[in-house]
Amino acid sequence: MTSFGLKMIAMVTMLIDHIGFAAFHYVTWMNLLGRIAFPIFAFQISEGYVHTKNLKKYIGRLFVFALASQPAFMLFHSLVSKEIALNIFFTLFVGLVAIIVYDKITQRQTSLCKNGTLDKMIKHSLAIFVVILLGIFAQICKFDYGFFGIMIIFLFYLFKSNKMAMIISFIIACTLKYSINILRFGYHFYYILLCIFTVLPIIFICLYNQKQGRKIKYLLYFFYPVHLLILYFIFR
Repeated sequence: MTSFGLKMIAMVTMLIDHIGFAAFHYVTWMNLLGRIAFPIFAFQISEGYVHTKNLKKYIGRLFVFALASQPAFMLFHSLVSKEIALNIFFTLFVGLVAIIVYDKITQRQTSLCKNGTLDKMIKHSLAIFVVILLGIFAQICKFDYGFFGIMIIFLFYLFKSNKMAMIISFIIACTLKYSINILRFGYHFYYILLCIFTVLPIIFICLYNQKQGRKIKYLLYFFYPVHLLILYFIFR
């Protein structure tokens, strides 16, 4: 499966998810399918970091569209909640920042200690600590998918060369996310279904063949705010 194929699956399931929330205001089968979208977007960020020819333009593009999409997101979000939140592009942006910071810290030449192995452990521990802080920041600021969103972007990058570790860490992250929800809000069978459908996209990710496929560089960037606006005016 190409990158284009993954993006199409993510866009379609995201659209189904948003239609479900706008139309019914509670969790339906449409929102279960919608759980497929974000992990694919998260994976694409980790891949984008590895393959981009211009990192500054890539991160700048995410930030600009995060700002540009916020008015549309706030209008759409008002259909289902009165809380102020930040759209998914902010999550993707900070997730990319987390990867960059991790690499900068771990690859930096230091003289913390003479033991090379210990020096490496200290740098990786510090880098992961900073990534966790960025995740906490996303959760406090009510980014879409919050702490979980930042962590899975990072995990997809961290285990990019070890598919089994990537699968296991992703499943653990999803299980923890919904286990915490059950502890906070009480058991409901929908949490089990949501967890299963959030894990499901790992199948598509594992089928990824490292090829780009058809180029749709800006389609997703514009599709996101435009479809939110259209849904807002239809269902308000």
